[in-house]
Amino acid sequence: MPGSTDEKSALTLRKDVVWQVSPVSRDQRELLNGHKGKVIWLTGLPGSGKSTLAQAVEANLHRSGFHAIVLDGDNLRHGLCADLGFSADERNENIRRAGEVAKLFLMQGTVVLVALVSPIRRAREGVRTLLPAGDFIEVYCNSSLAVCKARDPKGMYAQAEKGVIREFTGISAPYEAPLAPSLVLDTGHERVDESVGRLMAFLLPRLVAANARDLLPLSE
Repeated sequence: MPGSTDEKSALTLRKDVVWQVSPVSRDQRELLNGHKGKVIWLTGLPGSGKSTLAQAVEANLHRSGFHAIVLDGDNLRHGLCADLGFSADERNENIRRAGEVAKLFLMQGTVVLVALVSPIRRAREGVRTLLPAGDFIEVYCNSSLAVCKARDPKGMYAQAEKGVIREFTGISAPYEAPLAPSLVLDTGHERVDESVGRLMAFLLPRLVAANARDLLPLSE
């Protein structure tokens, strides 16, 4: 309740919490990695292929010597976001938490692939503002509702239409497509390898190695 002891303690804690700066800079990590870090945010309806693409691109990047990780929406809800439901506010919080984790990995020079329905446009834009300019790459996995329902890999559309699952994106909850995504993949018609190839071709020029002159001494 407003003005409670817990609230006052929380306000005091926020003033006392100070960001700890690592002695190893992001530039140094990227130089060691041999590539730049980026956050690739794959959004789209359930069943549009986000996780499949993220995992395939992660494997391709790994084989090519890149440091990459997938933050999958389902995996996050097993732990970090296990306490959240699917109301609009909880979805926003789910996206915020995913964005904060992605930012931590980005600061290590990692290529972060986030596979998350993230249906609310404003929440996705909130993640963009968390990150340095140019580091948020929004990829729209564009597949029609009809195609996603026909795929229904987890049987969730069928359950949603029966009312078993409430607030399910595309059925009983809205999906707001990106207005100006960095890349649109036609996952409703393209083969997986075609979408992976297009995404890799888009990413590789943006993951060029950091310049050696950016390397700063670790100590004076």
